[in-house]
Amino acid sequence: MRFAAIADIHGNALALEAVLADIAALGISDIVNLGDCFSGPLEAGKTGDRLLPLNLPTVRGNHDRYLIEFAPEQMFTSDEAAYHDLSPRHLDWLRTLPSELVYRDEVYLCHATPDDDNLYWTETVSPEGYVLLKPQAEIEALAEGIDQPLILCGHTHLPRAIALSGGRLLVNPGSVGCPGYDDDAPYFHKVETGHPLASYAILEKTALGWTANFRTVHYNHMAMSELAKANGRLEWAAALATGRL
Repeated sequence: MRFAAIADIHGNALALEAVLADIAALGISDIVNLGDCFSGPLEAGKTGDRLLPLNLPTVRGNHDRYLIEFAPEQMFTSDEAAYHDLSPRHLDWLRTLPSELVYRDEVYLCHATPDDDNLYWTETVSPEGYVLLKPQAEIEALAEGIDQPLILCGHTHLPRAIALSGGRLLVNPGSVGCPGYDDDAPYFHKVETGHPLASYAILEKTALGWTANFRTVHYNHMAMSELAKANGRLEWAAALATGRL
């Protein structure tokens, strides 16, 4: 069993195209999507037009939820920008997405954590703003009751694989379209990959268990950086250009 996992596209249509092409070149036809598909100052509508016909097993991310739960004037800037670029059919598709699902009986999917789409599963933020690996016991606690041997999540945009009890593997494939961001909860912090490449993962079941192969893909990231700049989002422009803020 071998498939690809993508997450956190955030309206970056060029990055999505590059990742899909890389997956196809590897002869992989099965893909799961871990959410946060559109929000950002980029090309939400074009991303939707490419994504919806693929009919991928997809879970709803926190920013996907914001797009269907809030009025535009109540949204964060990135969500409002995406909202005005999306069509009703894109929003209707978001309304159909579950917060969690099980893929092929062996793989548990959610965006952030099973019960909270805004909580980092494997990272914690210190009061000084450092993003650190969460203690193993806290990671394990969030996986309680999940029996599938492979668990996939997104949300932090950082590729990560964590071994759990019972031989389970928890994997974050990283972000297709947003290699850096900042947030003020629970404390102000930055998440930076340090590169502008599109990230995803290939998951494969072997005789000894599941493995994760993290991949990065080149695309015309400067075109997306310039678009973010033209749309008045300098922090996005910096992240898309360099992977740093």
